Amino acid sequence: MLSRHTLLSLLILLSLLANAVQAKNNGYYRYPAIHGDMVVFTAEGDLWKVRLGTSEAIRLTTHPEQELHPAISTDGKWIAFSASYEGPTEVYLIPVEGGKPERLTYDGESARVVGWTPDRRVCYATRHFSTLPNSQLVLVDPQTKQIERVELNQASQAAWLEKQMGLVFTRLSKQGSSTKRYHGGSVENLWKYMLGQDEAVALTADYTGTSRSPMLHGDRIYFNSDRDGTLNIWSMNLQGKDLQQHTTHEGFDCLRPDLHGNRIVYQLGADLYVLDLSTDKSSVIPITLSSDFEQRRELWVESPEDYLDSYCLSDDGKNLALALHGNLFVVPVDRGRTVHLTHSSSARYRSVLFQPGADKVLALTDETGEYEVWSMPSNGLQAGSQVTRTGKVFRFQPVASPDGKWLAFTDKNHHLWIIETATGKQQRIGVSDYGNFYDLSWSPDSRWLAYAKSAENWTDQIWLWSLKKKEAIAVTTDRADSYDPAWSPDGKFLYFLSDRHLSSSVASPWGPRQPEPYFDNTTLIYELALQNNISSPFREITELDEKEREDDLEKNQEDPDVPLLEIEIDVENIMRRIRKLPVSGGNYSELAATDKHLYWVSTNKGTSSSRSLKSRARKFDADVVTVANSIDSYQLSTNAKHLALRKSGSFYVFAAHGKSGGGSDDLVSLRNVRFSVDPVKRWRQILVDAWRLERDYFYDPNLHGVKWKEVLDLHLKLVERVTDRAELNDLLEQMVGELEALHIYVRGGQQRTDGDDVGIGSLGAVLRHDRDRKGYVVEHIYISDPDYPENLSPLAHPDVQIKQQSVIRKVNGVDVNSVGHINVLLREQVGRQVLLEVASPDDDTVREVVVKPISMAREADLRYDQWEFSRRLAVDKVSEQQIGYLHLRAMGKDNIAEWTRDFYPVYNRPALIVDVRHNRGGNIDSWILEKLGRQAWFYWQPRVGKPYWNMQYAFRGHMVVLCNERTASDGEAFAEGFRRLGYGVVIGTRTWGGEIWLSINNRLVDKGYASAAQSGVFGPEGKWLIEGHGVDPDIVVDNLPHATFVGKDAQLDAAIKYLQNKLKQEPIETPQAPPYPVRPGTKKTLNR
Repeated sequence: MLSRHTLLSLLILLSLLANAVQAKNNGYYRYPAIHGDMVVFTAEGDLWKVRLGTSEAIRLTTHPEQELHPAISTDGKWIAFSASYEGPTEVYLIPVEGGKPERLTYDGESARVVGWTPDRRVCYATRHFSTLPNSQLVLVDPQTKQIERVELNQASQAAWLEKQMGLVFTRLSKQGSSTKRYHGGSVENLWKYMLGQDEAVALTADYTGTSRSPMLHGDRIYFNSDRDGTLNIWSMNLQGKDLQQHTTHEGFDCLRPDLHGNRIVYQLGADLYVLDLSTDKSSVIPITLSSDFEQRRELWVESPEDYLDSYCLSDDGKNLALALHGNLFVVPVDRGRTVHLTHSSSARYRSVLFQPGADKVLALTDETGEYEVWSMPSNGLQAGSQVTRTGKVFRFQPVASPDGKWLAFTDKNHHLWIIETATGKQQRIGVSDYGNFYDLSWSPDSRWLAYAKSAENWTDQIWLWSLKKKEAIAVTTDRADSYDPAWSPDGKFLYFLSDRHLSSSVASPWGPRQPEPYFDNTTLIYELALQNNISSPFREITELDEKEREDDLEKNQEDPDVPLLEIEIDVENIMRRIRKLPVSGGNYSELAATDKHLYWVSTNKGTSSSRSLKSRARKFDADVVTVANSIDSYQLSTNAKHLALRKSGSFYVFAAHGKSGGGSDDLVSLRNVRFSVDPVKRWRQILVDAWRLERDYFYDPNLHGVKWKEVLDLHLKLVERVTDRAELNDLLEQMVGELEALHIYVRGGQQRTDGDDVGIGSLGAVLRHDRDRKGYVVEHIYISDPDYPENLSPLAHPDVQIKQQSVIRKVNGVDVNSVGHINVLLREQVGRQVLLEVASPDDDTVREVVVKPISMAREADLRYDQWEFSRRLAVDKVSEQQIGYLHLRAMGKDNIAEWTRDFYPVYNRPALIVDVRHNRGGNIDSWILEKLGRQAWFYWQPRVGKPYWNMQYAFRGHMVVLCNERTASDGEAFAEGFRRLGYGVVIGTRTWGGEIWLSINNRLVDKGYASAAQSGVFGPEGKWLIEGHGVDPDIVVDNLPHATFVGKDAQLDAAIKYLQNKLKQEPIETPQAPPYPVRPGTKKTLNR
């Protein structure tokens, strides 16, 4: 019999073992849903369920991708959720006991499950039925698959009132940036709508921050809000009054709450909590996953070349050093052993290079917590050693001197540094206030460093820094951009590129759409003689110096390896020794020099932007040779004798002899580059790296006053709970959100996929299933601008001409009633001929037509086309074509085409509406503001006809800009600039509030990123603009949810009314020409 002491010890041991097992089987839990004592949630990308009071969770799905947003039916028997089993994210249904998922929707566009209605329909949010891309709520019957749209615009979440007489809903879906404590125009807020009423009413208008996730319990609305700085659970009565706070969490937000009975479940960090409404107390839900944690297992990296960071070619041309997915390899060009230099998943190795003359590889790595330079033998037989110990900010790719003794690099603070490789001693040799240093290039004797940087006028200049004198001299003017310096191997010349070929392909501003100068092929190649009285190899040979050049050539051939002397540069009048080389202008970059040739990349700036590697001999009479087409990049060895080429993801190495290369004989095999990573260690490295990159890229060095190290420590504790890459992104979003800045997006990374992507073809119409009419009724065919017939709906094509209210009964001979949805028959039919059997709406006559379905992405554009076109028609009709209208979806290359298409046809109207509602941003605000700022300051009067004005196409009338809560980024900059420049008034609602412009150059090791807000914007008055708040319109007009759904556009109506009144008060008239002059000389002649 065991003693009491022994029994107690055994119980303690068993308890500790149980806790250890549970800790080992802990996961990262998201998207909880509750019914009774059952909780369903997402972990490892799958759905699980657990009973309160127990801890053992049961897996319900096993699909490789993500199953999210579960919602349990009111009777507790079914789980609706969102998943991408065939590509698009659709709504699926499974029993709570598990089983084969049943697909409920075939929208071909993201469908996010919101919940269930009291009459047991699934409610989901989608943009699929909206013309302007807004979230709407749709109800789908799991039995009949019939859908019903909730008559509200911009609704994204809902809780249904008793007897389904109305609902409380979240207006606006979450804005896409990972930002906490957001108060911009796109903030989520709660509204209530009673069926049959004229309009919804706002419930949380008293607070400018987030109020979302409504849940009904008795006569109170529970919801998620950040009123105390952290998202917590709050409640109010049905009138939006009597506010109460129920949780007081700090550090992590209370996310994705769900309510049933007296309980609310929610995510906090990596755990799920339950709030007991009867006691107002929260407790963590203990959960143990019975899983093999497949995604935590060792992961063999497929296609490692897809994760290339950098590469370097050895001087003998026999080896390539590669940095791939944080690992370093030395790969033989021809044959030999592939050396895997690094094996750590806890560190990232990048920016690799060979150290000349040392049989070593150098790289930057975060082994110590900051990126430092490390050195390791290229054969991999000894451990590496740390070279630098001063890392404090992100360092860019180092460049090694030819003697291997020095490294030069720049950092994110725009400092230029050199490092002595033997000692690690570091010197700062330059600071730039106008962008960073770039194109670093050591002289052949390792005593000079050439680089480019911007002058105060933002013109790029080339400078030479002397290692001996510790000073820099500018060798090019600040009147033309010069860059890509390349030393000749003998140290006599510096070659560089410069944009000095300024020949516009447009001759004058006369012509359609106000043609403007366009400068293409601006780059020329130049040679700078570094000493006086030396002869250029590109000099045309004459009878006076032909013999001298032949003697020099013979001498060089006899003794090609004469040791280099110290390069001396004659500084006086150095810019007068620049020579333009006999190469025509082009779009050139990446210049390099060998003893006999120049290499550079030529880019065709057409739609394909193809890059070709060019070469030309260093002599007067030589042709330009195309070495290879369609390249990614290239690199010369440090001694300029060998060339590595990357093309279509493969590597090629060949001698730098100026001839074509990159064929199959030059291909470098990467078949032996195989490696695995430990995902858990790699995820920890990724989180720390993302934290470090945000620190170094963020526009404010003080990080908005956030205690950034404490933020890291808080989130780092949860990395061990992560079980897949999507969960890591969830954790990253929470971490970077602490910066409270917009334009921070967490995207991508190495996530598991199933490989299925079954596209659905669209007929470009709204279809409704009607069993009585034996098919799908064409309720509406989306319209678009008839001036561009290529954009018509497939059903509106001249060869088809199907009428609205026609009935589609068969698709390719298959009865549409025999399948769950007509779109089942349109899968994988995009762009293909599809035979439809269609019954006429008039007499039920059946005919067959052939159509070509469009993609769902094109259908979304077509719906948007209808929204734009219908507003243009409305403005034309109401104003009797006195007011012009145009809409800009974003501010990019395609959108300047929108501007050109829609502005010039109406430039001569007396008023104009520029609609930037839902504008997604970009960078062309200055183009459009400049065009709107053109003024008519004189008029031409031809012999006959009406006068016309200069500046050409200047708009002379009254203008209005329309903006709303989805006007973002550069769309906001345009709206603010429009007002500040005095062009007119801005009408609508407050905009998104994102004006710290972003960078996505801070890529993570697996190609994911947490973008950085790196350039703040302020006005001449010295105040930060727009960020976090948005642009306040001059006239506030809201497009309310129900009225907008039924087709009203109060903002557009207000703009039309404003301009009509303005035209009455200040009509725009074209002045008439004065009487023709009668010259005095003419009178004298007639009087003779």
